[in-house]
Amino acid sequence: MSSTGSRARPVEEHREAVRALLSDHLRRRAETLSLAEASGRILAETIRAPRSLPPFANSQMDGYAVRSADLAHAPAVGLVQLPVSQPIPAGVPAPELDPGSAAPIMTGAMLPAGADAVVPIEKAVPDAFYAPGERAGAVVGLPSGVPAGQYVRAAGSDIPAGAAALQEGSRLGPAQLGLLAALGIAEVPVYAPVRVLLLSTGDEVVEPGMELAPGQIHDANTTLLAASLAGAGAEVVRSRILADSPEDFLAALRQELGRGQADLVLTSGGISKGAYEVVRLALAAEGVTFCSVAMQPGGPQGIGSVDGVPFLGFPGNPVSALVSFEVFLRPALTAVTGIPSPRRTLSAVLAGDASSPKGKLQVRRGTYAGGRVELVGGPGSHLVHALAASNALVLIPADTEQVKAGSEVTVWLLD
Repeated sequence: MSSTGSRARPVEEHREAVRALLSDHLRRRAETLSLAEASGRILAETIRAPRSLPPFANSQMDGYAVRSADLAHAPAVGLVQLPVSQPIPAGVPAPELDPGSAAPIMTGAMLPAGADAVVPIEKAVPDAFYAPGERAGAVVGLPSGVPAGQYVRAAGSDIPAGAAALQEGSRLGPAQLGLLAALGIAEVPVYAPVRVLLLSTGDEVVEPGMELAPGQIHDANTTLLAASLAGAGAEVVRSRILADSPEDFLAALRQELGRGQADLVLTSGGISKGAYEVVRLALAAEGVTFCSVAMQPGGPQGIGSVDGVPFLGFPGNPVSALVSFEVFLRPALTAVTGIPSPRRTLSAVLAGDASSPKGKLQVRRGTYAGGRVELVGGPGSHLVHALAASNALVLIPADTEQVKAGSEVTVWLLD
């Protein structure tokens, strides 16, 4: 059996091993989606601006488009008087501005050729636009000394054509999707979800809804891990392998992998040192490492690859499986794929005393509210009811054996 020996592997060392496994072996597939479908996904290639944004110089506000040179010199008395030319609404081509005139212009409207500044309507006299029937022969008083570029959005001032709009690996949230839409891009290449082959094994577990025979229990782990993976943006492929021998298990697993639908294999149970641990017995000869990690719950762990596909083996108790997912797999998916977002980590005041085994990171379940956290249930890895009542994981470091009420602890919020 491939193993790390009798030494319990530190949690951080195993966490890094899981991240490295996924980084080296996880297959990434791209697919093209519409902007509506791509929300929350990770960009599979760098997108360059197909056009400048804005695509043309336009007015930042309602006012008058002018040549700044026409307002360079202050008159002896009052404002500079300029004749009013054709108005420019948004969404239409702008006619060239005649020298010595001012064109009424709306916010977002194209700046006419020849104009290089905008005077806000509030600075004009009169400070309201002329009605269509009043424009013939109308003049407007404007202040002198208007600088070139005033209240003008230059073409490409947001992003010039050809520049990198979004880098590969960017998460597509509302702002990123809005940028793509503004650039006229309707669909984008994104990474497809990681496909996880989630295996359940063993004669002692049966599907929920089925009757239990003596000695059997319902399979909670598949539902628990499937929901966790789906919440982390993965696509779950479930499978059940019943095999009395390691050889049969390995053959069945290879048949599943031969379908080419799995980017990662995840099992729960069957990895301890007992005589009937079929997952360990089947995969140890394939170079998969089975070890003990200095963590409670979730000490037994399996890690490696089968036929080039990354493999992770979690313990069989439900709480151990969830803690293993949160401590090892979820952060690795975040680091390698960009999804999901990291858990929120906070400091909280512990409501009661707690003890922890020497040399192990203890991960307890708790309810967090208002800066305080109260432990729910004991440290046992079978306490699913306590897990369901929790909204946080409480981390007690490996070098801490006793924590007094009122002490600060680190919590991960499970929301």
